[in-house]
Amino acid sequence: MINLSIVIPCFNEAKSLPKLVKDFSKKLKRKDVELILVNNGSNDSTETIISNLKKDYNFLKMIKLKKNNGYGNGILQGLKKAKGKYISWTHADLQTDPYDVIIGFEKFEKELSPKIFIKGNRLGRPLKDIIFTIGMSIFETILLKKFFWDVNAQPNIFHKNFFNMLEKIPLDFSFDLFFYFNAKKKKLKILRFPVKYPERKFGVSHWNTDFKNKMKFIKRTIKYSFQLKKEL
Repeated sequence: MINLSIVIPCFNEAKSLPKLVKDFSKKLKRKDVELILVNNGSNDSTETIISNLKKDYNFLKMIKLKKNNGYGNGILQGLKKAKGKYISWTHADLQTDPYDVIIGFEKFEKELSPKIFIKGNRLGRPLKDIIFTIGMSIFETILLKKFFWDVNAQPNIFHKNFFNMLEKIPLDFSFDLFFYFNAKKKKLKILRFPVKYPERKFGVSHWNTDFKNKMKFIKRTIKYSFQLKKEL
């Protein structure tokens, strides 16, 4: 019986995956956990790597998407296939350790219910990224009239009942904000815990690469935030 599902979207993460899965396996002591790697339309050897890893790790599952239809869509397809009572997502870039999901889950295990939403709180990030987070957190808090902090922090853990009641889930980088916003809207208890956030070891970010791309991300986020405001 699966109690916890961990979904990780993978877009051209072939270099990161062997270490990610191996390190996760060394720490994993539970038998009620599944790790779902979603090959989100990668054009490198991600699919081959995951297929080979599956042979050695029985907790590992793969979902193949032929086309990348967005960061959020990769996670969404994994969440739809998750068998766990509690479901979660995090990243594949080794900046976030998938075992952080287990740490957060066990830290609040006595409080678990359909009415909780567990979210990481990133530590060890560059100053420029912290300033960006502060600015966006202030903007979201003022606009949406609910306190928000570190919206894109990983991991995110919640009961499947919460997921099943959601509609019009965005498929892009607004995904994190949408879930955090709806957890607040539906009055779930938000539980935060610290997670280390080291530098990326392989590959590059798909949005946080330079000032121009960061500005595009900000514009998209602001536009989507005003859409959410209409729901209030």
